[in-house]
Amino acid sequence: MNDIDAIAALQDPVRRRLYEYVAAQGREVGRNEAAEATGVARTLAAHHLDRLAEAGLLDTGSRRLTGRSGPGAGRPAKVYTRAREERAVSLPARDYRTAAELLAEAAEHAGLDAGLCAAARRRGEALRGSAAPCGGLEEAMETLAARGYEPHLEAAGSAQDAGGVEGAEGATATTAAVVRMRNCPFHAVAERFPPLVCGMNLALLEGLLGTDGPVRARMAARPGECCVVVEAVGEEL
Repeated sequence: MNDIDAIAALQDPVRRRLYEYVAAQGREVGRNEAAEATGVARTLAAHHLDRLAEAGLLDTGSRRLTGRSGPGAGRPAKVYTRAREERAVSLPARDYRTAAELLAEAAEHAGLDAGLCAAARRRGEALRGSAAPCGGLEEAMETLAARGYEPHLEAAGSAQDAGGVEGAEGATATTAAVVRMRNCPFHAVAERFPPLVCGMNLALLEGLLGTDGPVRARMAARPGECCVVVEAVGEEL
């Protein structure tokens, strides 16, 4: 199925709500959960979820949702996650991705990392305009959501679990809650040039959120998510 047909599958409002719910969870979602969350019947949810999978917008699998195994655990249920493949439509046709990759390749070969980061920080500051630095994690999440990062608050845990650094002799430090992002707007180029593009991304968010307010952005890469996290300043790691 081509990109136009795939995106057209979201025209139905129920189907769009189901897709948005599954995408926002960042994990496998069963039919019952999706139906309850969107306020539709399970049979209708199942129909639309399968149509989204046929369109290539969702991936499917199966597992026991009871958390039990062995006799009496029940049959595996069908589950859904957002597909990783990107879909885009441009009329007339444009190819900004190739241009971005060529520019990133040239910048990397020329050692222009510092200049790129400086430009990204200025762009972030320009996007923030005359507004004060971000006032807290809730405001940061609103700002990040508006730019497509899909932020979510990750509860306090271990630095090892949250992408932090282990202490001496393998000890794991405790971290405060951080804002992580399920989507990287620069994902395709970041996969090919991670140090360059992730550094650019960090600098952009430093400019956008500010560096002298109550929150800060820092690098904390984890597979499947944006390489940057946002945390409250002064929280101990």
